[in-house]
Amino acid sequence: MTLQTLIDALDLPDSTRVNQRVPKKLLVENGAPTVADKRRINEGIEEIQWVASLKPNTVGVPVYVDEVREYLEIAVLTVTLRPEAKAGRLAELIHRAIPYPLFLVLVQGDQTILSLAHKRRAQNEAEKFVLDDGVVDVVVSGDDPLSAGVKKQFSDALALGSQPRTNLMLLYQGWIDTIVALQASRLNGSFVQAASKDLAVERREAVLMCRELEAKIAVLRNTAAKEKQMARRVELNWEIKALEFALAEALRCL
Repeated sequence: MTLQTLIDALDLPDSTRVNQRVPKKLLVENGAPTVADKRRINEGIEEIQWVASLKPNTVGVPVYVDEVREYLEIAVLTVTLRPEAKAGRLAELIHRAIPYPLFLVLVQGDQTILSLAHKRRAQNEAEKFVLDDGVVDVVVSGDDPLSAGVKKQFSDALALGSQPRTNLMLLYQGWIDTIVALQASRLNGSFVQAASKDLAVERREAVLMCRELEAKIAVLRNTAAKEKQMARRVELNWEIKALEFALAEALRCL
């Protein structure tokens, strides 16, 4: 999916459109805790565009406020990155710098990356917000092996009209669940939305477990290929088989 097809897939009403450029200075002042992070923002970001703002008066979905969370609006931002930029770290900095939940789209070369993250009030500073449960992201373009059918299902599932409308927090969670469904489809080849909140939580945990197990298996295979002692190589192969069994179990949870 290109940037434009992705934005089109959201099917946002004209009332939400902002289409304003955001100065990098805003991120440097509010989301860069270290000198290195300030440099990452200045050197890694080409342009930031505020595409849309989803509020009760623009999408007809109520706000959500409790003791630790505040969902008054959802901002849709696109960020063009330079080739050498660290996309993961910059996404985290952008989420931290802007107090609203973000539907963040990063464009770097031929890759388009979706990035979302829940936020909550900081325990010791009520006026500040911190990321809650990490960043959820997925690459939706570039060298993508997904079938045309899965891509179409994902595109349809992104539409605003397909998301929960009880309040803005649940709407945002609906987009996160859609991204996790795409992550799962990269592992099992099938795009299926979770049927309940509990199943969505289980799926995300299973996706994270699969990624962790795949990384461990890759490391062990590389180590085994270089190992010269036969006994140690056999031991590594048994460890790999055990992890592969655990991976198969995790895949069944998707």
